[in-house]
Amino acid sequence: MKKIAILTNGGDAPGLNAVIRAIVKTAETNGIECYGFIEGYKGLLKNEYVRLDTKTNASGLLHRGGTIIGTSNNTNVFNYKIEKENGDVEYKDLSDQCVQNIKDDGFDCLFTLGGDGTQKSSRDFSLKGLKCIGIPKTIDNDVAHTEMTFGYNTAVSVATEAVDRLHTTAESHHRVMVLEVMGRYAGWIALESAIAGGADIVLIPEIPYDINKVVEKIEQRRKEGKSFSIVVASEGAKPKDGDIVIKRTLDSGSGLDNIRLGGIGDKLVNDIEALTGYEARNTVLGYVQRGGTPTAFDRVLSTQYGAKAVELAMNGIFNVLVTYKGGEFGYVTLEDVVGNNKKVGAASGNTAESNIRKITMDHSLIKTAKNIGICLGE
Repeated sequence: MKKIAILTNGGDAPGLNAVIRAIVKTAETNGIECYGFIEGYKGLLKNEYVRLDTKTNASGLLHRGGTIIGTSNNTNVFNYKIEKENGDVEYKDLSDQCVQNIKDDGFDCLFTLGGDGTQKSSRDFSLKGLKCIGIPKTIDNDVAHTEMTFGYNTAVSVATEAVDRLHTTAESHHRVMVLEVMGRYAGWIALESAIAGGADIVLIPEIPYDINKVVEKIEQRRKEGKSFSIVVASEGAKPKDGDIVIKRTLDSGSGLDNIRLGGIGDKLVNDIEALTGYEARNTVLGYVQRGGTPTAFDRVLSTQYGAKAVELAMNGIFNVLVTYKGGEFGYVTLEDVVGNNKKVGAASGNTAESNIRKITMDHSLIKTAKNIGICLGE
């Protein structure tokens, strides 16, 4: 190993810079040069990269949110959107250009920091001969085969603080307060923040909810003399007789998740007010969850992920995802991460074939929520 490259792709997450720092420091300790592609796979396609070292740009990163090398969540180089001068749009597979860039630059390994979509593309590149190592990044905590992704703990902490703050307003005004948090296809943030913040109701994508059960919980609390209720809802939560609420649909090309969720909180407020007559308000936490300073836990987790990734590369172990299970760091093949989503260049993730880590009904968090009386809309 003489020369390695890093890219950060998809949505930003607290801890990305800490991972970059760990990779660079571990590489330097072992005499390896480190570079970073600018704006994820977009930078790989354009062959735009910078040298990273701890004497200059890779220093003082532990507490910094975001990513110093930028990221992109609308680039699928296997089906790249090209707009012609006449206004027409065509899609081309430009992945071979990316492979050639890596070879021309002399990089021995590409480290891909991202979620299931990023790792799907990483697997596809591995089939084209690139040596890749994935590091799971998503505040939704839904990457397969790993129990904890960096950035998740920070997101839960931010959401929990929001629940704490909503309690005082809810109690003062005798309102039902709804907090809409991130979680497109998995409800980890909502469930943990609801438990940590003492919410009364939590609605997650894994359990389509019955609005009547939500109302029953609110009415039950009223009878007990509690004139307010707190509801935490994942953005991907949906009613039993309906579907997820889509805010808008993008046109970034196939192989990308083009839908933007948003609105489940407003729907819940309208339904609750119509069925109960009680005053209700919605708060959308949004991008606050993924920005800012990572928690101490995420700083340590990120550092361990980065160091382990370089360790694997030095041991000649490639085309894998670094994993965290039972307090230990290991790895699985990128093929295992992809699951049944095998077709090269196909949808990068979040499909019926994707191997996303969702909450199972026998998970201890579900049991805990039920044991302490939190309503899950069942």
